Amino acid sequence: MKYYLIIAVLISLLSCSDDNDNPQPQSNISNPEFYIYERNGESSVDFSGQTIRILMAEELVSACKDFNSTETSLRELYRNESSSGTNVDPFQNPDLNTSIKSVREKVAASIDLFSANSSESAAIKNFIESLFFLLEIEVYPNKNQLASPGIAGQIADGSATRYIAPSGLEYDQIINKSLIGALMVDQVINNYISPTLLNQNNIRQDNNNKVLLDGTNYTQMEHLWDEAYGYLYGTSVNTANPNASIGADDNFLNKYIGRVNEDEDFTGIAEQIFNAFKIGRAAILANNYTLRDEQIAILRNEISNLIAIRAVYYMQQGKNALPADRNNYSAYGSAFHDLSEGYGFLYSLRFTRNGEGEELFSREEVDNLISKLLSDGSNGLWDVKAETLDEISEIISSKFNFTVAQAGE
Repeated sequence: MKYYLIIAVLISLLSCSDDNDNPQPQSNISNPEFYIYERNGESSVDFSGQTIRILMAEELVSACKDFNSTETSLRELYRNESSSGTNVDPFQNPDLNTSIKSVREKVAASIDLFSANSSESAAIKNFIESLFFLLEIEVYPNKNQLASPGIAGQIADGSATRYIAPSGLEYDQIINKSLIGALMVDQVINNYISPTLLNQNNIRQDNNNKVLLDGTNYTQMEHLWDEAYGYLYGTSVNTANPNASIGADDNFLNKYIGRVNEDEDFTGIAEQIFNAFKIGRAAILANNYTLRDEQIAILRNEISNLIAIRAVYYMQQGKNALPADRNNYSAYGSAFHDLSEGYGFLYSLRFTRNGEGEELFSREEVDNLISKLLSDGSNGLWDVKAETLDEISEIISSKFNFTVAQAGE
């Protein structure tokens, strides 16, 4: 594939000032067509670590649906080590077994939200692991049991079969969608593109002077920005032009950028996010931190928007799928699947923030939304009321610039 490098920002920058510690930023920055950045004729982009973690998370989520899995085997996939910390080879992809990285180490690990909040970070990491335990004791032993209120088992959803807990929840869906927030969103908007991180220590000064990290072709600030990019596009068919296949490249953030972009009320969100990444990277090359920070605000807004849009979408889709006859227990499959996905997106709201950097949902607010979802009766989703799902949807949309009707279709 032929790429076109359209970056008119690079080579002349350091000649802008006689003061190498404070070179003047360049203002005439173009929006590159593709995410391609080079130095000395070689790529200066690297997000291999993010690609690895996406692939690890894919194997974890897939294993959650495997009835041969156990709490121990799922925990090993999550940690990439045994519970006692010894080395294991849990992945089917042998390349992942050679890595020392893990999904767990980057869950709820951002500098902005969790560097001074280790107790909540640990609680979120452990929440994911608690679902492995529940899969083993509630779901896997009841594979052939027909589900009913308070009874785990299987339930039809069209031509598919879902496997649910006594409450109606699908734990594998909660794990999948919660990781979108706890891993991808948190690492992107609360960590790698956080000005707190990008401006700390000598990172900004080194970027001004294009001091490269040892053994690499990039500055630390460039690499941090690329690492954020990698959590959205790290498994794309064409990582330089990822919107060509957006929505089809993973089961996490990439997938739901594609889904939201397909909604005519939000068409263009994929282009907005991609453009902000490209312009922000070009701004870093040009030492233009005002323009960089404008792109950070766009990314925080749009990525948080899509989490909220999808949370409301699943609340509304679940409401619409509730059976007219609430005693027809075999007819809940579609509703439970939607609401389990919705649960994960509710959980992911904790990691959202607006363009000004303000957190949009506290831990308590998120816990209250999830409590509402499960508290209309003693059997969780089996008892959920349409009015409750509307109430949750309104609470979420009231913090964003979209309506329940727009997100819910």
